[in-house]
Amino acid sequence: MSMNFERIIYSNLNARQKEAFNFQKVSAVLADYGFATIRLSSDWRGADFIAQHFDGMRFLKVQLKSRLTFAKKYLRRDLHVCFPSDGEWFLYPHDDLLEKVLSTHIAGTESWDQKDEYSFPRIPDNLRAVLHPYRLIAEQARGMAVT
Repeated sequence: MSMNFERIIYSNLNARQKEAFNFQKVSAVLADYGFATIRLSSDWRGADFIAQHFDGMRFLKVQLKSRLTFAKKYLRRDLHVCFPSDGEWFLYPHDDLLEKVLSTHIAGTESWDQKDEYSFPRIPDNLRAVLHPYRLIAEQARGMAVT
């Protein structure tokens, strides 16, 4: 019996489906960096998933977003934020990156001051260099090793 697989159209997915889709996509990229991921059924201390490095020493609590985002509720939680942009993934420590961009891009905005969060619909050109160290590069598809 043969199966017909059809690619989905991302824009047709609902919010929960998009989050599940993005979790699977970033999990594949993180595997190239030695991380296995565990999706959480509900946010735990702000995290949507945990990334555990194969060395058994590094664990990241990760909030999955659709774009570059900062929120006061994520402060002092040792949280990383992950988001896709133009076919790339970024994974950054929330508080560290916020410290770098707060005074130049976020502080004093209505969104930050009144709504306690700020997000960028697109990465501004002047932030690309700041974000570069947090860029994850997906490897091209390769065969699985079978032992």
